[in-house]
Amino acid sequence: MSVQDVIKKSFLQGFQNTQISMRTLALTLLVAGLLGIYIFFVYRMMTANSFYSKSFNVSLILMCVITSAIIITIQSSVVVSLGMVGALSIVRFRTAVKDPLDLIFMFWSISVGIICGAGMLGLATILCIGATVLVLVFYYLPETRKSMILVVNASDNDCADLIYDTVKKYDKHYHVKSRNLTQDNVDFLMEIRVKDSERLLKDLQGVKGVTSVSLMAHKGESVY
Repeated sequence: MSVQDVIKKSFLQGFQNTQISMRTLALTLLVAGLLGIYIFFVYRMMTANSFYSKSFNVSLILMCVITSAIIITIQSSVVVSLGMVGALSIVRFRTAVKDPLDLIFMFWSISVGIICGAGMLGLATILCIGATVLVLVFYYLPETRKSMILVVNASDNDCADLIYDTVKKYDKHYHVKSRNLTQDNVDFLMEIRVKDSERLLKDLQGVKGVTSVSLMAHKGESVY
């Protein structure tokens, strides 16, 4: 028997048929499921006022439990782990994640599943508590100035300087997104951050040549 065969045999014997009791297996999957349910309620609470996806939220629970079961299976045998890596490598997910926060929750659920599968149940619990505190603190941190979209319709292109001067009184760092000129009127589209939006609208309505003013919320960058 060659040295290579001896090393291969000792390697396989060292990692093969690792005994995992049913009690440990059940406890690990139970904790993974409970932590997955915990993530479920945290996600539902944070997305209550926005676009909530129940199917995505339920998948977070299953993702946590399934990932934990995969890690336990990988620990049982190196041969099975290599085969599972090859099988999972051909899986491709085509669903686009629209909100970066959804991606964070997905990674959170997978990480908890991996940690539970590795047997570090205490670390998984601490991770959930710490992640919840960080997410809630920074997600609900009050914003002093929100990014908004200002649409001004005017009947005269010559009043552009007056419109810009009026907006500049409330936001010196405004950005003109577009300026559409037609035969009868001109439209201005600007991104602004103001505290007193009602007063700005009244001042713009008083500008000669302005026919309508609209202010819309814009889910963009915010200043804290």
